[in-house]
Amino acid sequence: MKSSTFDLEETRLKEEIEKRGAKRVLIQLPEGLKPEGPRLAAVIDKAGALAIVSADPCYGACDLAVQEAEILAADLIVHYGHSKMEFIPERVPIIYIEAKAMLSLKTAVEKALRALEQWKRIGLTTTVQHAEMMGEARETLLMVGKSVAVGDAGHFAYAGQVTGCDYSNACAVMNNVDAFLFVGGGKFHAVGVALATSKPTVVADPYECRGYSVDTEVQKIIKQRWASIRKAKESKHFGVIIGLKSGQRWTEKALQVRDRLEEAGKRVTLLALHEVTPEALMGFPSLSAYVSTACPRISLDDATKFQKPVLTVNEALVVAGELTWEQLLKKGWFED
Repeated sequence: MKSSTFDLEETRLKEEIEKRGAKRVLIQLPEGLKPEGPRLAAVIDKAGALAIVSADPCYGACDLAVQEAEILAADLIVHYGHSKMEFIPERVPIIYIEAKAMLSLKTAVEKALRALEQWKRIGLTTTVQHAEMMGEARETLLMVGKSVAVGDAGHFAYAGQVTGCDYSNACAVMNNVDAFLFVGGGKFHAVGVALATSKPTVVADPYECRGYSVDTEVQKIIKQRWASIRKAKESKHFGVIIGLKSGQRWTEKALQVRDRLEEAGKRVTLLALHEVTPEALMGFPSLSAYVSTACPRISLDDATKFQKPVLTVNEALVVAGELTWEQLLKKGWFED
């Protein structure tokens, strides 16, 4: 049975495998699409290739299963749910299938209008799943007298597109809007928009067909981040984390953070991890705070899971005295 919510492009998948002559294919799916794994594997098998489904978590196009494909001798990766990130080299050929949502946005946007009532200038953002239907959301806003700003695509595939750690499309228009509307499922990306822009942010969720503000949750996160920074300032020995995922490997950035902290009188140990988990960090009892140069959402969304502060790069600059808290609020939690 085909998915009734997402276009998984089974015909294209079969044609690509046959055209490329692929013999062993690794399928990579975000959590919400993992139930489709066995069915997609059957499509690949019928196309004449051996299909293997990655059961590991997949956090985005920054988290390509390249090393896993090499270990398995796969000659093709099929990566679902994200668009290509140009700066990541492909050691194994990769097909990106965006899994576009086959849902109307109109009703969800209409339900979000009440939360947007006090603002006239609205910035519009979304994920790759809904990017091609943004015109529908824009028209709904225009019909009730709102003005709409959408960031140019830039290095993204689509205008208005955001990812979990990159909100440059929102930042590009934030000075011209009063609030943002994020069209998509859940709070994750909407919280990111709010943290990146310091603007009120509302969700229009077409999956649950409702609209709501994330401002209360954002304020809770900001208070928690201030508490983490204050606690980290007391630390004498930091662990600076280098991510080993394909799109989160920023060794030079980690070295720069190390230098700034050492200049501020802190001791630093560099750590390399694929998965930044509380269990992994518990193995280093002499370290009393950490800085993640991998995904910033580890610090922002999972803070309560860690026993010790795990800071973003910009937060580490506050500890080092290069940014004030007020400057961080203005600059945002995501790096330029």
